[in-house]
Amino acid sequence: MDQARLDDLVALLPPLLRSLEGLGFIARHLHPPDFAAVLEAVGTPEVALRNALPRLADWPEALAPVVTQLRGAAEAVLAAFDGLRAAPGEADGLRAVFGALRQLPRAQEALYPLTDLAPVHAFFLDPQVREDPDLQTRFARAGKRDGTGVLHAENSFRDRGGFSLYVPEYYTPDRAWPLVMALHGGSGHGRAFLWSWLRDARSRGAILVAPTAIGPTWALMGEDPDTPNLARILAFVRERWAIDPQRLLLTGLSDGGTFSYVSGLEPASPFTHLAPVAASFHPLMAQAADAERLHGLPIRITHGVLDWMFPVEIARGARQALTAAGATVSYREIEDLSHTYPREENAGLLDWLAAPLPTVGA
Repeated sequence: MDQARLDDLVALLPPLLRSLEGLGFIARHLHPPDFAAVLEAVGTPEVALRNALPRLADWPEALAPVVTQLRGAAEAVLAAFDGLRAAPGEADGLRAVFGALRQLPRAQEALYPLTDLAPVHAFFLDPQVREDPDLQTRFARAGKRDGTGVLHAENSFRDRGGFSLYVPEYYTPDRAWPLVMALHGGSGHGRAFLWSWLRDARSRGAILVAPTAIGPTWALMGEDPDTPNLARILAFVRERWAIDPQRLLLTGLSDGGTFSYVSGLEPASPFTHLAPVAASFHPLMAQAADAERLHGLPIRITHGVLDWMFPVEIARGARQALTAAGATVSYREIEDLSHTYPREENAGLLDWLAAPLPTVGA
């Protein structure tokens, strides 16, 4: 890559990455009454990105794949900011905000193939481990390997019932790896929700699976085709990668969190840990669950005090009911969290998953 192209990257990448971080901040701190203040706090990082984007126009044909990824990421980011800034004037402003934020995972997916570029590689790592020499050595030695990175199985944004997958590039089959199965919220999609977890799975060495519900949301009532589908997906992954049978986490946001209860409390569930986030819960779930399954089962509940969809009292009741039923419950209540996903909790969830299992019956 010649100096002119390097200069273009120096102009383009910093505002692109700042804009992505800004969108992540909005997605995390979104609370409907505070939307204007949150948007103001982010500033206007997309202005510099918009100004730098035309510099890609005269890149040579040999670099067309790089241009495609950069342009795709930048255009998704700009569409997100355009939608966010227009949302207050829409008839249903909150729906417009959520629609605009759907561009964030699309931008991340477009950018991820460029992790050979140092700033992009660093962006997709937890800031706490970006300077870890051992981790950097593992990436350097790994290079590009088949069966690692971001993979999709019948999971375009038009598909239902498929899944997206992340396997760390430094994966080796000589040890068993923890697995996180992360369930999207209502009307969501696994291909998008993958990016809520990818940075942490990549930083700490976990295999990440993000399925898509068969219907518009998970089977919370009536017939349940999703639990057999999760079992199918898990079997597929376990046949191809070395998975630790004692470190199988089922987690999810909103309806996905609720379904982690519904499916994860089944007597035959293979998951060793459950971690619902911003989930609904009814005490009958604990009363109807198999007592042997519940006894000593590690469950970590995360909920926001500001949650406007499922008030925090629901999570407090879940903690009480599940503890009384014999589960080993840890509880995290976040003062400034609304009905959004707290990505900063992922590292703690992975530490919890890695901790020694409780001694059942002790």
